[in-house]
Amino acid sequence: MQHEPGHDEKSSGILAIGNRTGTLSRAHIMSRNFRRKYYDIFSRFYDSFVALHSGDRGGVIREEFSAKIGLREGDSVLDICTGTGSLLLSLHRHVGVEGRVLGIDFSMGMLQAAKAKTASHPNIHLVQADAAELPFKQEKLNLVTCSHAFYELKGDTRDKCLREVSRVLKVGGRFLMMEHDVPKNFFIRFLFYLRIFSMGSRKALAILKSEEMVFRESFASVVRTTTETGRSKIFICQKA
Repeated sequence: MQHEPGHDEKSSGILAIGNRTGTLSRAHIMSRNFRRKYYDIFSRFYDSFVALHSGDRGGVIREEFSAKIGLREGDSVLDICTGTGSLLLSLHRHVGVEGRVLGIDFSMGMLQAAKAKTASHPNIHLVQADAAELPFKQEKLNLVTCSHAFYELKGDTRDKCLREVSRVLKVGGRFLMMEHDVPKNFFIRFLFYLRIFSMGSRKALAILKSEEMVFRESFASVVRTTTETGRSKIFICQKA
């Protein structure tokens, strides 16, 4: 990993890397700090919320997602916006003890929940960092994943994140993103659109009209598929 000296600290086995704030406005910094605090609190209910939204109370969808990735033993994989780390154990089963699984999130509350799930696996590493400023060197990773969190990225963060993902992937490496499809249940559909429009109306409309084109701006190949439940979609994006 690469990072700036003097900005790291360990918190219960989690590497915390400070964000660059020199060019950010005061309003932007305050907004980011508010969102971080929100997700620290939300971490207590996050797993139940995702299970309700995706219809996957047993974690079957994450196993299906991991199987589609095509990981091999010894691979290195990064899960961005890892939240409570629910996907990390599934990824670990595919890369084995010789592989490396990295999970990043900007919420320490989320990462502490993830640490409780993954503490027995020394090759699962947790990093507190911003998805728009990935602290990894260029073309070092085989795969990057994002499970039920891409719609949480707000404003320009989403576009910067995709550029960063492309940067850290090896040539031919892949980015797999799984998100909720538009729910049929009225209340859950309301929550879905609330998440979408939290990105800002222009970004929300771009996502709703043509997600595939959003990913084609950063990747040479983009394929869309759905999970067996039909409630989540998966985009498989490959770097040229």
